[in-house]
Amino acid sequence: MAHINLLPWREEQRQEQTRQFATITVLSMLLTGAIFFVVHVTFNNQIDHQKYRNKILQEEIATLDASLKQIAALEETKEQLLARMDVIQSLQQQRPQIVHLFDDFVRTVPEGIYLINIKQQASLLTIKGVAESNGRVSAYMRNIDSSEWMATPKLQVIETRKGTLRSSDFTLITSQSSPKDKKDKEESKGGES
Repeated sequence: MAHINLLPWREEQRQEQTRQFATITVLSMLLTGAIFFVVHVTFNNQIDHQKYRNKILQEEIATLDASLKQIAALEETKEQLLARMDVIQSLQQQRPQIVHLFDDFVRTVPEGIYLINIKQQASLLTIKGVAESNGRVSAYMRNIDSSEWMATPKLQVIETRKGTLRSSDFTLITSQSSPKDKKDKEESKGGES
């Protein structure tokens, strides 16, 4: 019996094991809580950082949208200016044409024809006049056809005046052209042959 120990060692061992279990459990819970806290803080920091980046991107997008609106307004202004420049340039090119056209009216009108009215719509000219005979109207049409500044004469109306045997009222339609236009037409006709 010398080896029998009557002390309550088993109960002390159980209490020690219970203390160790409680300590390990508390430490595990603290470690798990710390890990969750670190993960939570890390994710919140990443979310805040991404929100900050999104805010910067939205500000830059708003700045670019404003720039795009300015560019669109500038493009519209540019188109308007180019259209005005085209109009001015076409007017500059047409300015000498009217002088040549009036000069051609004087040169092409044969003796015995009197012009009453000349009307222009775009490049079409409507000429009303009085002729002493139909032959003079034909001569006038030939003169227009050979003119550099008028082309394609078409007789619309010719009426003999009542009470006179020799005079006739006529209406003639022709188009305004330029020597360059006639040269281009002749070259295109020559190329087709």
